[in-house]
Amino acid sequence: MSSKKTPILSDEDRHRLLQTPVDGKGLKVLIEAGLTWLRTNQQLVNSLNVFPVPDGDTGTNMVLTMQAAYDEASRANNDNCGEMAHALAQGALMGARGNSGVILSQIWRGFARAMDHFDSMDASLFVKALHESRNTAYKGVVRPVEGTILTVITDMAAQAEASLGKTSKLSELLQDIVEAGAISVEHTPELLPILKQAGVVDSGGKGLLFIFEGMLRLLKGESLDVAVASVKPLSEMNLDKTLESIEPGQDFEVVIDFTPTTQLDLEAYYSGLVEIGTSIQVGEGDGMYRMHIHVPHDNRYKPIDYTMHHGTIQKVMIENLLDQMEKDKKKQTSKLKFAPVQPDEIAVVAVSPGHGLSRIFASLGVAAIIEGGQTMNPSVGQILESFENLPTDKVIILPNNKNIIFAAEKAAAVTVKQVAVIPSINTPQGFSALLRLVPSGTLKENADAMKDALSDVHTGEITTATRTVEIDNVQVNKGQVIVLLDEKLVAATTSIEEACKELLTTAKAEEYERITLFYGEGMHINEVNRLADQIRSEYTDHEVEVHDGGQPHYQLIIAIE
Repeated sequence: MSSKKTPILSDEDRHRLLQTPVDGKGLKVLIEAGLTWLRTNQQLVNSLNVFPVPDGDTGTNMVLTMQAAYDEASRANNDNCGEMAHALAQGALMGARGNSGVILSQIWRGFARAMDHFDSMDASLFVKALHESRNTAYKGVVRPVEGTILTVITDMAAQAEASLGKTSKLSELLQDIVEAGAISVEHTPELLPILKQAGVVDSGGKGLLFIFEGMLRLLKGESLDVAVASVKPLSEMNLDKTLESIEPGQDFEVVIDFTPTTQLDLEAYYSGLVEIGTSIQVGEGDGMYRMHIHVPHDNRYKPIDYTMHHGTIQKVMIENLLDQMEKDKKKQTSKLKFAPVQPDEIAVVAVSPGHGLSRIFASLGVAAIIEGGQTMNPSVGQILESFENLPTDKVIILPNNKNIIFAAEKAAAVTVKQVAVIPSINTPQGFSALLRLVPSGTLKENADAMKDALSDVHTGEITTATRTVEIDNVQVNKGQVIVLLDEKLVAATTSIEEACKELLTTAKAEEYERITLFYGEGMHINEVNRLADQIRSEYTDHEVEVHDGGQPHYQLIIAIE
């Protein structure tokens, strides 16, 4: 897909989808519609993050998973519905990112399984496919949790079966399914208490609803890619991480500051931007507006010409996203020396969210690094690629993030190599596990020892709250410095210094021996050294170390051992 608007179906094509069984190309059109509408609402899904931390990425993960599914379907370009469904499922699996993306890939896997040996899809087969989607998704999760995307696909499948008796039209089935899905999503906080505490619905379920709603909107001839125009305060425009998920057609980033010559008609301005590019944000402050957009190469100057008709331009920033992404990738991996691997030896690959953390992993003997972490979960295919060409059939994966474990397990399941996934949920756990590696031991012995090592370290994370909320009896105001200990929100403070004190007190650091600070890309070494000196004065018997982690989002990751 490109950044251009999705073509509206001709009356003939819509009639064919509405009245007759759907062939492979028709299924691809429906998938494209679902992807487009999901992308339109991607940031809304991202915002449904339970914890007020800057790592909401469910919408991004689901969009990239669906994009991979659509790309595979486009390459197949098959009239056979069953074969097209399998192409979709394979693409979704290899492109699956995060827990939401992996579960979504399992939904399409079940869908494809029901389509085996069918040239086309009628209403009855569509209903059967939804039920198989539900069954496959549940089987793919070790401990299914209600109030999630699993609940929503269950309720949609149940409604589809109930509606089949009264209609055989795909559009009418989709109408009932979408209505049932909307009710199911709104009900998720009643099934999952943490959602109710946070005042949000389940993000994965909401993303799934958008996919099916997109199909319905296509059949009804409604817009798919014109988002509701919105303007936010300049302070809320998050433009720092534009490189984390660059989609096809997003070659350049353009940011323009301008002052409108008359009162800005936001709807009209926004609708013109949609014709030019994607990832549109508009912010306002003190009479000045800031516009952000991603555009293909040929459109890189169009936002400037367009905005000049609406006001006086004060500043323009244009950045080549693909070039910058390549430079960042080289920066991440340059000068890293990985452990050589011989046939029959154990190779360890680790997911790392920062250049400094990557250097530490390399020094501890990993054979490969997978760049990723919060808001940039690697796909199943990327994880698979990291070890497939290593000259050994024994591999250990350290995901180092709870949202990457599922994808790592799927990568392990589709390779002929022997792969053990250690369920590390942060980098300090990954370091602790890696120190247990005994190259002469068996894969099982090492995996067992590394899993045991996960409990040897407690991990604190310090970041800035992205919204106001109360969770686990901790009242958080947007902009406060917040503290997480072993993934649990424990405090909200006014400074990083106070956050460190709260963390070490809550963790009972006096009972341990070593405190290690890994500082993020937004922290200055002088400030970190000052914090370390304060900790040394308080915990005089402890070893206190400081390392450049280079991680985004989190000012500090603190290991307590």
